[in-house]
Amino acid sequence: NRMMEKRLGGTNHTQVTEFVLLGFSHGQPFLFALFLAIYLATLLGNSATFSLVSLDPHLHNPMYFFLSHLSCLDLCYSSVTVPKILANTLRQQATISYRGCLAQAFFLMWCAGAECVLLAVMAYDRYAAVCQPLHYAQAMSRSTCAMAAAGCWLWGLLDSAVHTLLAAQLSFCGAAKLQHIFCDVPPLLGAACSNTRPNELALHVSSIFVGLSPFLLVVISYLCILATVLGMPLATSRHKAFSTCSAHLLVVILYFVAANLNYNRPSSGYSPAAGTLVSVLYCIISPMLNPLIYSLRNQEVWEALRKAVRVSGTPSSSGNNA
Repeated sequence: NRMMEKRLGGTNHTQVTEFVLLGFSHGQPFLFALFLAIYLATLLGNSATFSLVSLDPHLHNPMYFFLSHLSCLDLCYSSVTVPKILANTLRQQATISYRGCLAQAFFLMWCAGAECVLLAVMAYDRYAAVCQPLHYAQAMSRSTCAMAAAGCWLWGLLDSAVHTLLAAQLSFCGAAKLQHIFCDVPPLLGAACSNTRPNELALHVSSIFVGLSPFLLVVISYLCILATVLGMPLATSRHKAFSTCSAHLLVVILYFVAANLNYNRPSSGYSPAAGTLVSVLYCIISPMLNPLIYSLRNQEVWEALRKAVRVSGTPSSSGNNA
C-alpha cells in the first residue's frame, strides 16, 4: 500500500509511504538514453575539472579552488536526482518512497543553497583580483578561501535542514501524487492538504537571504569590475580581465535564472510540461554545462588537461620503447 489512512479531527489524512511522480509518461527508453548521456557528460566534465584543479600546481589559486567546489556541488546535484530519474523512465509508474523523497529534497536544497553563496564568493574573488590586485593575496589567503568554502556548504546545510523539517510536518490527503520528475519543496507544497504557510514563508525568506542577496553581491561585484576594466589603458589588459570573468558570469546568469524559475513560480503554477522543463534545466542541464563553459573559455584549464594527457601517456610510451 502506498499510504495508510487515519482519522484526525474528522478528516481523512494519509501517512504517506510512497509518492507517484506524474512528470513521466509510461516507459520512455528515449528519455533514459538522453538523461544517461547528460549524466555521464556531467560526471566526466566535473570529475575532470575537480581532478585537474587538485593535481595541477598551476591551478592552486583561489579561482580554481572555488571552481573545484562548484564541480563537487554539480556532481552532487546530478547524483541526487538523475539516477532515480533514470530508473523511473523505464517503469510503468514512476514512484519514490516518502523517506527517499525527503532525503532527495534535503540534498537538493543543500546543494542549491551552497551553490548560490559559492557563486557570490567566486564573484567577490574576481572583484578582488581585478579591482584590488595589490591586496588580493591577503584578501584571498588560503585560510580565508577555506573558511569561505566551508561557510558556503554550512549555509546550504542549514537552509536545507529548515525546509526539510518543515516539509516533514506536511499531511497529504487522497492519492500522494507530485507533478514533478523528482522530489523538491514546491511540488510537495502543491500536494499537501495541511497548512503550508510556514513552508511558503520559509521559501520567501530563503529566496531573499540565499537567493537574492548573493545575486545582488554578484551584480555589485561585476559592476565594480566593469568600471575598473573600462578604465584600463591597454586593450590587452581589458581582454584578459574580461576573459577571466566572462565564464563565471555566464554560469551565474544560467544558474540564477533557472533557480528563480524553479522556486519563484507564479501563483497559478506551470503546466506539467513547463515545470518539467524548468526542473531539467535547473538540476540536470546546468551541472553539465558548467565545466564546459569554464573549459572552453579558459586556456589554463586546457593546458592542464593537455599536460595531464601527456603525463598519463608517458609510461606506456617509455614501456614501448623499452
